[in-house]
Amino acid sequence: MTTSPPVMNPPEDLLRHVRDSKVRMVDLRFCNLFGGWHHLTLPATHIDEKMLERGEAFDGSSIPGYSKLECGDLALRPDVSTAFDDPFCELPTVTIICSIVEADNGRPYARDPRGICEKAEAYLKASGYGTHSLWGPELEFYVFDKVDHGSETNFTQYRVDSEEAVWNVGQNTQQHRGYSIRRGGGYLVCPPQDRLQDLRSEAVEVLERIGVTVRYHHHEVGGPGQCEIEPQMGSMLKMGDAIMLIKYVVRMVADRRGRTTTFMPKPLHGEAGSGLHFHQYFFKGEEPVFFDQQGYAGLSKLARSYTAGLLDHGASLLAITNPSTNSYKRLVPGFEAPVNLFYSLGNRSAAIRVPKYAVLPHEKRIEFRPPDATCNGYLAMAAMLMAGLDGIKRELDPSALGFGPIDENIFHWAEERRATIKPLPDSLSAALRALNSDHEYLLAGEVFPRDIIDIWSTRKTKESEEIQSRPHPHEFAMYYAV
Repeated sequence: MTTSPPVMNPPEDLLRHVRDSKVRMVDLRFCNLFGGWHHLTLPATHIDEKMLERGEAFDGSSIPGYSKLECGDLALRPDVSTAFDDPFCELPTVTIICSIVEADNGRPYARDPRGICEKAEAYLKASGYGTHSLWGPELEFYVFDKVDHGSETNFTQYRVDSEEAVWNVGQNTQQHRGYSIRRGGGYLVCPPQDRLQDLRSEAVEVLERIGVTVRYHHHEVGGPGQCEIEPQMGSMLKMGDAIMLIKYVVRMVADRRGRTTTFMPKPLHGEAGSGLHFHQYFFKGEEPVFFDQQGYAGLSKLARSYTAGLLDHGASLLAITNPSTNSYKRLVPGFEAPVNLFYSLGNRSAAIRVPKYAVLPHEKRIEFRPPDATCNGYLAMAAMLMAGLDGIKRELDPSALGFGPIDENIFHWAEERRATIKPLPDSLSAALRALNSDHEYLLAGEVFPRDIIDIWSTRKTKESEEIQSRPHPHEFAMYYAV
């Protein structure tokens, strides 16, 4: 049976908990610009009200995407409301998620992803269209039993294995009981085919204990160990934290069970990819502004304009929501992943789906399906909100722009008709070109600093070029004997 995390909103509650529970260490967590988590650990005796107010200094010049060498001093300001007893540490440890501030004056650091989330929410409120937004990320991932990967001048290789995988059938080195999952046949399978029920349940129990409320978990479509955990909807900042915590907990639980987890969008050829779909909508006070019983799929005019903003900026948005070369190996036809910019009621091949089951006014929302978990969740949500708000501001009409709604299977259309639909970018480099020419909507209200666009494009262009310049193992199969 899980227990609720202690309520530690005021600093004195945290300090009392640290003292009374004989906590030995306090671990400060923060996110770099590109979505990686870092930490700095202090002896619990060093934690006092002054430190919680001012923060703890660190060298920002060594963190990807942050300060230059000549002005590297930043500080971690703990968000006390996120504190939890870390179940994975041998010594009693409280872990706290932090925001980043300037070390000398305590002002929010402009490139801090959590700070950008907060600025996006403030921009929504200042716009007058709404007071607060709600978000629901769906995290998909693979759990493998073994993984090996590496790359050198003379070789490139990866190999993964899963006891659920159909590729082990007939191998003398494996003991089988006939419960392997066929390719693409893993959705909601039960034990004994689902070998990961207990792993997911343990992860969910830990998440609930540290403050992440979970809607459900299940086996996903991918046969060799694909899973999903979906938290209950919440504020943008809370869901940004939840994404980081789910990744952390799932990886740690898998590791201590002798398994390994990846949130890569497409780790396996011929199997389902892993996405990070985002349900989203907002309110004005208590009023659900996305609902109109007379509108298509129950969407209001404001919600349709928001949808049009996401689709109109869709190509550039993907540079932030799908920022890896591997992202575009998932966005291909045939695997329920979206490849075209249109919206629909329930159509899972659409970039934006209106969930059929969300029928009540306070439930009415849209789901943006292209993103994956290589994104920085804080920045991805902030960027989506800014794109949607731009659509509202410009009073965009998705139908007039050719974005649907389309409730048919477009892959049954003639090729000429299908060509009228605007496609998603088919590579990271294409998404980056779109971002370089279309990013003013991100800069509105100074939510995204202008220099982030250059920093992001430079880093991600280098990643794209690294892959483009390396021989691929499958090229040997195709061309070695030419």
